[in-house]
Amino acid sequence: MLRAVMVGCGQMSNGWLSAIRATDALNANIDIVGFVDVAEGVAAARAAAHGYSGARTGTDLVPMLEELKPDVVFDLVVPSARRGVVEAAIASGCDVLSEKPMANTLAEAEALLGLAHRSGRLHAVVQNRRHLTGIRRMKALIDSGELGEITSLHADFFLGPHFGGFRENMEHVLLLDMAIHTFDAARFLLPSDPVSVYCQEMNPKGSWYAHGASAFALFDCADGTTFSYRGSWCAEGAPTSWESGWRVIGTRGSVLWDGNLGIEGAVRDGEEGFFRPTREVDLPPVPDLPAEGHAGVILDFVTALEAGRDPISVNTDNIRSLAMVFSAIESAETGRRVDFGQIREAGAT
Repeated sequence: MLRAVMVGCGQMSNGWLSAIRATDALNANIDIVGFVDVAEGVAAARAAAHGYSGARTGTDLVPMLEELKPDVVFDLVVPSARRGVVEAAIASGCDVLSEKPMANTLAEAEALLGLAHRSGRLHAVVQNRRHLTGIRRMKALIDSGELGEITSLHADFFLGPHFGGFRENMEHVLLLDMAIHTFDAARFLLPSDPVSVYCQEMNPKGSWYAHGASAFALFDCADGTTFSYRGSWCAEGAPTSWESGWRVIGTRGSVLWDGNLGIEGAVRDGEEGFFRPTREVDLPPVPDLPAEGHAGVILDFVTALEAGRDPISVNTDNIRSLAMVFSAIESAETGRRVDFGQIREAGAT
């Protein structure tokens, strides 16, 4: 059984703890022996609410790591505190699973990448969209060759959530807080990684956010594939799913994907005519995942540790999604196309 310490016991921790308790393979193999939060009493309340009555609780991570000597640290802190938490955990010999984003800046992410590599510890990042049935089905369709070679992906994200709180005062709120989910999903599906981006950001009339509630971005990939993103967090009515709505185009056909299980489209079925004849796309079966969402990420992390392999969202992969975010922000701020291939490659070494 893995002994874990959870750092950051805010609202997000409820999702993690509920996922662990509800998933037999996790509940039987993870013992959370410590809870840490900077706010006095929050860690104790969270531990009690989820039945961890014997766990240590407190406000200071390092002494708890020294006392308990856990195997892993679950890092749920705000991005500005992430580097310190990951550094402390790795210094104590722990492997780490962090909430997104991997770091507060790309430079911090590269520093954490080097630290994990030198220490031989595993650092992975929560990208829960990769562990949903819909995206696994879409990836299976792409990998089957039914659509031919993929030439472009197009994602639309249009929602109007009224969060209140810190998001409504953030700079680059859509790109920084949300777009990484769609960007990472695109990387999971694309045949090669994006290497450059042009991005336009705006805060439309009627927006209840202070900055950057909407953005359009066009990414070029190393093999010539393109990925386009259109998004808004102040678009009320006609919402997409939280996983975005997609059009995937290949050399033989195209599909529309709702971000969940809905996939429909057609592929070429003849070589004559102004518009070539088509047939309905042959969809792969719906995959049966052992766990979805956060439970899927945590289970992948645990089984990766047991098997001595990298989890799906290991830091060396996730930094490439983070590079998409910060390069899009740079493009939006400068009004120019940003080539981040060299940054991405430097971060991946």
